[in-house]
Amino acid sequence: MKALPFRQFVLKVHGRCNLACDYCYVYELADQRWRSRPRAMSPGIVAHTAERVAEHVRDHGLREVEVVLHGGEPLLAGRRAIESLVTRFRAVVPAEVRFTVQTNGTVLDREFLRSFDALGVRVGVSVDGTPEAHDRHRVRPNGSGSWAAVRGALESLREFPAVYGGLLCVVDVDNDPVRTYESLLEFAPPAVDFLLPHGNWSTPPPGRAAGDPATPYADWLIAVFDRWYDRPRTRVRLFDELLSLLLGGRSGVEGLGLSPSGQVVVETDGTIEASDILASSSPAASATGLHVARDPFDAALDLPDVRAGRAGLAGLSAACRRCPVVRVCGGGLRAHRFREGAGFDRPSVYCPDLVRLIGHVRSRAAADLAALDLAALA
Repeated sequence: MKALPFRQFVLKVHGRCNLACDYCYVYELADQRWRSRPRAMSPGIVAHTAERVAEHVRDHGLREVEVVLHGGEPLLAGRRAIESLVTRFRAVVPAEVRFTVQTNGTVLDREFLRSFDALGVRVGVSVDGTPEAHDRHRVRPNGSGSWAAVRGALESLREFPAVYGGLLCVVDVDNDPVRTYESLLEFAPPAVDFLLPHGNWSTPPPGRAAGDPATPYADWLIAVFDRWYDRPRTRVRLFDELLSLLLGGRSGVEGLGLSPSGQVVVETDGTIEASDILASSSPAASATGLHVARDPFDAALDLPDVRAGRAGLAGLSAACRRCPVVRVCGGGLRAHRFREGAGFDRPSVYCPDLVRLIGHVRSRAAADLAALDLAALA
């Protein structure tokens, strides 16, 4: 059977960052290859990438694709370089190309916002809740916080609703969950993404010991879920996707459900990677040996490691395949299953949290569905 195509292309347009976030999977974990790569994606690499995306679109008859501008901090590439990239892709790719920028917000000014508004580019900003919570992790190289700059960017971003994509928040179980959620709502985001900090069985995430049955991350997220579910004031992607999966739908995010990932990454030097998040566990885990100057994206689809990561239920460990919630959790993010010497053939290091969170969401949804059935019978 022919492999499903890639539909999301993550471009590392700038390979350095002006922050030194202590949990960053690019700079603070196992993969240090960024040190030998170019600081920014050259016009030549941009041109090759656009041609490869166009080739992939034609070969698979795709009507639309998403291009995510990432880093490092992508805005360090400069406004003109980004405008040139967007213009190039739109001229070359014979499909609708939706652009998203994921930024730390510190250099997101009105010139960028006006440009993105004109180009139809959406922007997501990383912010970790309250000023104290944010500045605990998201610091500049000299240790000073970045909250003030990000707050100013978000206040400006609210004036460009067509550009405002949402907020991304990494969970810190030491922060009050409801206060964190409410602080994000102050910026009226159209969507919020809560992300688990990257870790695995060999390098467990903060607050989790490998094999510990405690569920600190589920407890944190459940507190937010209950507040959101009782009064939804924005879209919380994690919760929306869990509810969709529990009701028999499909997931649109990586790390939930059994749908194959549609994402592929292009680094600043043009190398093609399966997922740079995999490199947080082992530098070799995301490498493909492919390059946009010589290889089509279809060549990545044929690689055994890429096929294994997109194999759905068949690509999971025996323990996961036996689990009653596997069709919802999907085994979690592949990077979170890693153990030194054993590869990815394990459940997620967050397995207890995922099971507890899914059970809670299912119970809340089931109670409401039962109430609706009773009301219909009355």
